[in-house]
Amino acid sequence: MRTNFKLLMMRSTASKLSLGIAFTFSVIIGFAQTTNKLNVVTTAVPFLRISPDARTGGMGDLSVATSPDANSGFYNLAKIPFNESQSGVGVTYTPWLKDLGLNDVYLASLAGYYKFDENQAINASVRYFSLGNIQFTDNLGNDLNSFRPKEFGIDVGYSRKLSDKMGIGVGLKYIYSNLAGGAAVNGSNYKAGTAVAGDLGFYYEGKNDIGTGWAFGAALTNLGSKIAYTDNADQKDFIPANLGFGTTYTKVFDEQNKIMFGVDVNKLLVPTPPADPATQQQLDDYRKQGVVNSWFSSFSDAPGGFSEEMKEFQFSIGGEYWYNNQFALRTGYFWEDATKGNRKYFTMGIGIKYNIFGLNFSYLIPSGSGVNRNPLSNTLRFSLLFDLDGQNSGTTSDQ
Repeated sequence: MRTNFKLLMMRSTASKLSLGIAFTFSVIIGFAQTTNKLNVVTTAVPFLRISPDARTGGMGDLSVATSPDANSGFYNLAKIPFNESQSGVGVTYTPWLKDLGLNDVYLASLAGYYKFDENQAINASVRYFSLGNIQFTDNLGNDLNSFRPKEFGIDVGYSRKLSDKMGIGVGLKYIYSNLAGGAAVNGSNYKAGTAVAGDLGFYYEGKNDIGTGWAFGAALTNLGSKIAYTDNADQKDFIPANLGFGTTYTKVFDEQNKIMFGVDVNKLLVPTPPADPATQQQLDDYRKQGVVNSWFSSFSDAPGGFSEEMKEFQFSIGGEYWYNNQFALRTGYFWEDATKGNRKYFTMGIGIKYNIFGLNFSYLIPSGSGVNRNPLSNTLRFSLLFDLDGQNSGTTSDQ
C-alpha cells in the first residue's frame, strides 16, 4: 500500500493518522449513502471494535448474552464462570478487507480462561492488528521509508458468579498503537500511542434444567484514557468506550436439536463531533473534553438533538442452531444508521465440535456493487477452540 507521507503526517488526530481507520472505518464510511449528511463518531484504535472470533462473526456480531465460550472475555467477562469446562483456549485469524485487494492486513486473536472452582475464573486475551506494509512518499511521490503499522490489546480479567444464575466480571487492558514508525515532520515527533482501559460485565442466565430460557447481559468495555501519538497534550484522541446490552433465548427441542436467537444494542460512549462546518472553538472544545465527562455527554451532545442520538445505536440480530451439540449453523445481521457509518451486512457461519476441539468459520455476505459495494464483503474468520480439561466436551458445550 502507498500513501502520501506529508498528507498522512499533517493529520493532527490519531483517528485520521490511523491507517486502521483509513482502511477499516473511513473506507466503510465512504460507502455511506451520499444523500445523507454524515456525522460519524470516530475514535483511535478502531480495531477494538472488530469482533475477533468466528462464532460471533457468524451471528452478525451478536455476543453480549450468547452462551459462554473461550472468547467471552472479548465481549462480556461475566459469562466466563458459566463455561462448563474448567479451562479453554480460542485462536482466531481474520484476513481484513480482502475484497479491496489488501493481502497483508489481518486481525489475529488468542484468548483463554481458567476456573478455580464453580464460581470464579480468570481470563487473558490478546488481539493483534497488522495493517500491512506501508510505503511512505513525499509530496512529489518519491519513496521515503516503508513501515508496517501495528496495534494490539492485552486483556486480563476476573469474574465470579453471584448466584447460580447471575455473574459479574472486571478486567484491565493495555493498548498499543504504532502507526508512523517514529517519524518526525514539521517539528513534531510521532510516536507509538499507548492507553489503559477497563471492562465491566454482567450476565444473567435464566435457563431451566434442560437449557431452555432467556439470558441477559450488559457490558461496559474500553473505559479508559485517551491515546496520543505526539507530545502535544491537546492532540489526544478518544478510544472506543462502549455500552452494550443483549438478550438471547434458547429453545431445546430434544437431546439432538436446539436453537438460540437474540439481539444486541451497542452505543459508543464517545462525544459526537460538531456538525460540519465547525468553528475552531467547537473543535477545540470537542477535543478538550474529559474522558469521564465524555461517557455521559455522549448521550446528549449530538448536534441534531435526540433524533440524531438515536441514530448512534448499533444493532446485531443473530441465531445459532446446534445438532447433537457437534454441528452448528449460524446467521445474523448488523445494522448501523447511514449517517453514522452505514455498516449493514448479513453474515453466516458454521461450527464443528468434537471431543476437546472446536472449529468455527464465518463469512460476511457481499452486498452492493461498484462504489457502493460494502468493503467488508467476503470477510472470512477462522477460529479454533480447545476445552483443555475435556469435561463434557462434545456433549454440552455451545462453542
